[in-house]
Amino acid sequence: MQIGVYGSGYLGTVVSACLADFGSPVSCCHEDSSRMVEMSQGKVPFHEKNLADMIRRNVRSGRLSYSTDVDAFARKAQIIFLAEDSNQHLASLCRRIAASSQRAPILVVMTPGPVGTSSALEASLKEAGLKATLVTQPTFFTAGCAVEDFNWPDRIVLGTSSSEAVLALKQVFHPLVMRGVPVIVTNHETVELLRVASTAFLATKISFINEIANLCERVNADAINLSLALGLDKKIAPRCLQPGAGMGGIFAETDMDSLAKLATENGIVMKVLGAAREVNEDLTGHLISKLSAAMHAIEGKQVGMLGLAFKPNTNAVEGSSAVRLAETLVAQGAKVRAYDPVAMANAKLHLNGQVHYCDSAYAAVEGVDALVVGTGWPEFRSLDFDRIKHLVKHAVIIDTKNLLDASRLRAMGFEYVGVGRRDVAQARAASV
Repeated sequence: MQIGVYGSGYLGTVVSACLADFGSPVSCCHEDSSRMVEMSQGKVPFHEKNLADMIRRNVRSGRLSYSTDVDAFARKAQIIFLAEDSNQHLASLCRRIAASSQRAPILVVMTPGPVGTSSALEASLKEAGLKATLVTQPTFFTAGCAVEDFNWPDRIVLGTSSSEAVLALKQVFHPLVMRGVPVIVTNHETVELLRVASTAFLATKISFINEIANLCERVNADAINLSLALGLDKKIAPRCLQPGAGMGGIFAETDMDSLAKLATENGIVMKVLGAAREVNEDLTGHLISKLSAAMHAIEGKQVGMLGLAFKPNTNAVEGSSAVRLAETLVAQGAKVRAYDPVAMANAKLHLNGQVHYCDSAYAAVEGVDALVVGTGWPEFRSLDFDRIKHLVKHAVIIDTKNLLDASRLRAMGFEYVGVGRRDVAQARAASV
């Protein structure tokens, strides 16, 4: 079965490569010829773990091809996944593909859209006298883990009234179905609401553990051990129950905006969602307080920032607590030196030259009054902290991700400040 994927951005790139890796012939299409050429060479315009190798492997095997001819693409593929990052031209794209196809195609809408998008697309096709079967299928990717999330999903959710489409998609996702991944079939609106509700629930979970972490610092409890024990409850689960990590990602803010807008339009006040977003936004202020207590002031101080991406294994900085922290530090008169293994190019677009970018972690910490771990890159654990201690002006570490070995660093003479633990800086501030 020939599969088509339309999209040259994050979703299209991941979906086309992963489907080809299942063993099916996949054609990825977009009218941007330069992007298609780059993709066929394995030159991915963003950082995503294992993705470039997967693309090169499947291109060499002949399972994955790239095209700019939309009409030929529509005639050849039996199932087409619409996986653009934006839904701006989704209606016209559906009409063009349906008009070019030799038979009524199965169009799988993966592009995020507000509730009602797929029903509106069906109405648009009917009005134009075109035939196609629409299926809504949300993606639940986490940047940095998208390939893993695609291959090991918690569930497959399909919005459609067509049993034939369900059978066809079960064949496409046969490796996952045979592994026992649940397949849930419902209507378009339920699936569209599910996607944004999942994001909102995740934001609530993250915000809750960060509020508990604040309380831990006041009562001398340890948020790391608390979150581990709490997460082992089967009803809660440990994933994303880690203090210090703010909610971020490519679609996180737009998903929550979409859900809040939908609620407002229908006269619903979502107090829990509003509170979760408020806690998430307040995280930067809490981290600034930690830095101020550790350095005695912000203005005029040098701060070294290790990590700018919103999480490891991605170069995405949308919603990054590290970027927000850097912006706030600069606004309060600090000078920031920053290093990230892959995200500095994207960070520059957000920070507009406000920080000094360094080519290594050691360059970023040279002469600083405090070192901040902004992203939990595993490689930061293996840094030479003996060397770092001689490079910094003051041996202060603010670990916003609780990544490093606190006991070891304190034994080396660092003032180590984590999140959700009552340490020296918090005790000093409390006494004052």
